[in-house]
Amino acid sequence: MIESIQHRRSIRKYTSDPIEPEKLQSVLEAGRLAPSGNNKQPWTFIVVQSEQQRQAVMQACHRQTWMMTAPAFIVAVADMAARSEADLPIYIDENSPHWELKRAIRDTAIAVENMLLEADAQGLGTCWVGFFVQSEIRPVLGIPDNKFVLAVIPIGYPAEHPPARPRKPLAAIVRYEKW
Repeated sequence: MIESIQHRRSIRKYTSDPIEPEKLQSVLEAGRLAPSGNNKQPWTFIVVQSEQQRQAVMQACHRQTWMMTAPAFIVAVADMAARSEADLPIYIDENSPHWELKRAIRDTAIAVENMLLEADAQGLGTCWVGFFVQSEIRPVLGIPDNKFVLAVIPIGYPAEHPPARPRKPLAAIVRYEKW
Protein backbone atom coordinates (compact mmCIF):
# COMPACT_ATOMS: atom_id res chain seq x y z
CA MET A 1 0.00 0.00 0.00
CA ILE A 2 2.79 2.46 0.79
CA GLU A 3 3.92 2.19 -2.86
CA SER A 4 0.59 3.54 -4.12
CA ILE A 5 0.67 6.26 -1.48
CA GLN A 6 4.19 7.26 -2.55
CA HIS A 7 3.43 6.96 -6.28
CA ARG A 8 0.07 8.78 -6.43
CA ARG A 9 0.17 12.23 -8.02
CA SER A 10 -2.36 14.89 -8.98
CA ILE A 11 -2.69 14.37 -12.72
CA ARG A 12 -3.88 17.24 -14.90
CA LYS A 13 -3.28 15.74 -18.33
CA TYR A 14 -4.75 12.43 -19.53
CA THR A 15 -4.54 10.26 -22.63
CA SER A 16 -7.65 9.72 -24.74
CA ASP A 17 -7.71 6.01 -23.83
CA PRO A 18 -11.06 4.95 -22.34
CA ILE A 19 -11.19 3.49 -18.84
CA GLU A 20 -12.08 -0.18 -18.75
CA PRO A 21 -15.41 -0.64 -16.90
CA GLU A 22 -13.89 -3.17 -14.50
CA LYS A 23 -11.18 -0.68 -13.46
CA LEU A 24 -13.76 2.04 -12.87
CA GLN A 25 -15.85 -0.43 -10.84
CA SER A 26 -12.79 -1.32 -8.77
CA VAL A 27 -12.19 2.36 -7.98
CA LEU A 28 -15.83 2.84 -6.98
CA GLU A 29 -15.69 -0.34 -4.89
CA ALA A 30 -12.69 1.08 -3.00
CA GLY A 31 -14.82 4.10 -2.11
CA ARG A 32 -17.75 1.93 -1.08
CA LEU A 33 -15.56 -0.08 1.29
CA ALA A 34 -14.25 2.96 3.20
CA PRO A 35 -14.83 3.11 6.94
CA SER A 36 -17.26 5.67 8.35
CA GLY A 37 -18.44 6.72 11.79
CA ASN A 38 -21.22 4.40 13.00
CA ASN A 39 -21.01 2.76 9.54
CA LYS A 40 -23.31 5.48 8.17
CA GLN A 41 -21.61 5.48 4.73
CA PRO A 42 -22.75 9.04 3.97
CA TRP A 43 -21.48 9.16 0.39
CA THR A 44 -22.87 9.00 -3.10
CA PHE A 45 -20.64 8.87 -6.17
CA ILE A 46 -21.79 10.30 -9.50
CA VAL A 47 -19.89 9.00 -12.54
CA VAL A 48 -19.82 11.59 -15.32
CA GLN A 49 -18.64 10.39 -18.73
CA SER A 50 -20.58 12.25 -21.42
CA GLU A 51 -18.79 15.14 -23.09
CA GLN A 52 -21.69 17.50 -22.46
CA GLN A 53 -22.00 16.73 -18.75
CA ARG A 54 -18.22 16.79 -18.18
CA GLN A 55 -18.16 20.20 -19.90
CA ALA A 56 -20.88 21.50 -17.56
CA VAL A 57 -19.05 20.18 -14.47
CA MET A 58 -15.77 21.67 -15.70
CA GLN A 59 -17.49 25.04 -16.16
CA ALA A 60 -18.76 24.83 -12.56
CA CYS A 61 -15.18 24.09 -11.46
CA HIS A 62 -14.07 27.60 -12.42
CA ARG A 63 -13.45 26.58 -16.04
CA GLN A 64 -10.40 24.42 -15.37
CA THR A 65 -10.15 23.29 -19.00
CA TRP A 66 -7.43 20.70 -18.28
CA MET A 67 -10.18 18.58 -16.68
CA MET A 68 -11.64 17.84 -20.12
CA THR A 69 -8.63 15.67 -21.01
CA ALA A 70 -9.96 13.06 -18.53
CA PRO A 71 -12.53 10.64 -20.01
CA ALA A 72 -14.54 10.52 -16.77
CA PHE A 73 -15.19 12.37 -13.53
CA ILE A 74 -16.30 10.89 -10.24
CA VAL A 75 -18.21 13.41 -8.14
CA ALA A 76 -18.19 12.59 -4.42
CA VAL A 77 -21.22 13.86 -2.52
CA ALA A 78 -21.60 13.80 1.28
CA ASP A 79 -25.04 13.32 2.81
CA MET A 80 -25.19 15.27 6.05
CA ALA A 81 -28.49 13.66 7.03
CA ALA A 82 -26.81 10.23 7.13
CA ARG A 83 -24.80 11.38 10.16
CA SER A 84 -27.74 12.86 12.05
CA GLU A 85 -30.53 11.30 14.10
CA ALA A 86 -32.84 14.16 13.13
CA ASP A 87 -34.09 14.88 9.63
CA LEU A 88 -32.75 18.41 9.48
CA PRO A 89 -33.92 20.55 6.57
CA ILE A 90 -30.72 22.57 6.37
CA TYR A 91 -29.14 24.32 3.43
CA ILE A 92 -25.50 23.22 3.43
CA ASP A 93 -22.63 25.15 1.93
CA GLU A 94 -18.98 25.92 2.69
CA ASN A 95 -19.91 28.11 5.68
CA SER A 96 -22.24 25.69 7.47
CA PRO A 97 -21.32 25.22 11.15
CA HIS A 98 -23.22 21.95 11.60
CA TRP A 99 -21.37 19.08 13.27
CA GLU A 100 -23.19 16.50 11.16
CA LEU A 101 -21.88 18.13 8.01
CA LYS A 102 -18.32 18.00 9.29
CA ARG A 103 -18.61 14.30 10.15
CA ALA A 104 -20.13 13.48 6.74
CA ILE A 105 -17.30 15.37 5.03
CA ARG A 106 -14.69 13.51 7.08
CA ASP A 107 -16.21 10.14 6.23
CA THR A 108 -16.59 10.96 2.52
CA ALA A 109 -12.99 12.22 2.38
CA ILE A 110 -11.84 8.78 3.53
CA ALA A 111 -13.83 7.20 0.69
CA VAL A 112 -12.31 9.63 -1.83
CA GLU A 113 -8.77 8.84 -0.69
CA ASN A 114 -9.51 5.11 -1.03
CA MET A 115 -10.60 5.76 -4.62
CA LEU A 116 -7.51 7.84 -5.43
CA LEU A 117 -5.23 5.07 -4.17
CA GLU A 118 -7.12 2.31 -5.98
CA ALA A 119 -7.05 4.34 -9.20
CA ASP A 120 -3.26 4.55 -8.89
CA ALA A 121 -3.06 0.80 -8.25
CA GLN A 122 -5.10 0.28 -11.45
CA GLY A 123 -2.64 2.40 -13.48
CA LEU A 124 -5.05 5.36 -13.63
CA GLY A 125 -4.42 8.96 -12.71
CA THR A 126 -6.66 11.29 -10.71
CA CYS A 127 -6.78 14.77 -9.27
CA TRP A 128 -8.94 15.86 -6.33
CA VAL A 129 -10.66 19.02 -7.57
CA GLY A 130 -12.27 21.14 -4.89
CA PHE A 131 -12.36 24.54 -6.63
CA PHE A 132 -16.12 25.01 -7.09
CA VAL A 133 -19.04 26.56 -5.27
CA GLN A 134 -21.96 24.43 -4.07
CA SER A 135 -24.60 26.73 -5.58
CA GLU A 136 -23.01 26.37 -9.02
CA ILE A 137 -22.14 22.67 -9.13
CA ARG A 138 -25.27 21.21 -7.50
CA PRO A 139 -27.71 22.30 -10.26
CA VAL A 140 -25.45 20.85 -12.98
CA LEU A 141 -25.82 17.38 -11.44
CA GLY A 142 -29.29 17.72 -9.89
CA ILE A 143 -27.89 17.45 -6.36
CA PRO A 144 -30.27 18.52 -3.55
CA ASP A 145 -29.34 21.46 -1.32
CA ASN A 146 -28.96 19.22 1.74
CA LYS A 147 -26.04 17.37 0.15
CA PHE A 148 -22.44 18.63 -0.01
CA VAL A 149 -20.22 18.14 -3.06
CA LEU A 150 -16.84 17.25 -1.61
CA ALA A 151 -14.77 16.48 -4.69
CA VAL A 152 -14.76 16.21 -8.45
CA ILE A 153 -12.23 13.58 -9.45
CA PRO A 154 -11.09 13.58 -13.08
CA ILE A 155 -9.90 10.05 -13.80
CA GLY A 156 -8.12 8.42 -16.73
CA TYR A 157 -4.77 7.22 -17.98
CA PRO A 158 -2.06 9.78 -17.17
CA ALA A 159 -0.36 11.61 -20.02
CA GLU A 160 2.11 13.14 -17.58
CA HIS A 161 4.22 11.91 -14.71
CA PRO A 162 4.89 14.80 -12.36
CA PRO A 163 7.67 14.42 -9.80
CA ALA A 164 6.93 14.00 -6.11
CA ARG A 165 6.21 17.21 -4.26
CA PRO A 166 8.26 17.90 -1.13
CA ARG A 167 6.84 16.57 2.13
CA LYS A 168 7.74 17.54 5.67
CA PRO A 169 9.81 14.98 7.56
CA LEU A 170 8.06 12.95 10.24
CA ALA A 171 10.10 14.73 12.91
CA ALA A 172 8.38 17.99 11.94
CA ILE A 173 4.81 16.66 12.16
CA VAL A 174 4.70 13.88 14.76
CA ARG A 175 4.36 14.38 18.51
CA TYR A 176 4.10 11.67 21.17
CA GLU A 177 1.75 11.79 24.14
CA LYS A 178 1.28 15.62 24.01
CA TRP A 179 1.78 18.60 21.71
